[in-house]
Amino acid sequence: MSRHKYAIGAQVKLAISKYAGQAPPGVYAISRLLPIEANVCQYRVKHLEDGHERVVQENQIARLS
Repeated sequence: MSRHKYAIGAQVKLAISKYAGQAPPGVYAISRLLPIEANVCQYRVKHLEDGHERVVQENQIARLS
């Protein structure tokens, strides 16, 4: 079974262009670990500038470099 790669409070960025028009680029913080669905970890993330929250899959985010 998969385990979440990121912990609550970790800062990440969106890693896929699919969200380019829907979500602003920038830094997001993991605000909640969501249940694993179809063996894919999910997260609730909050944009640090605009405050909006979104649900993303683990393959849609990346660590800040």
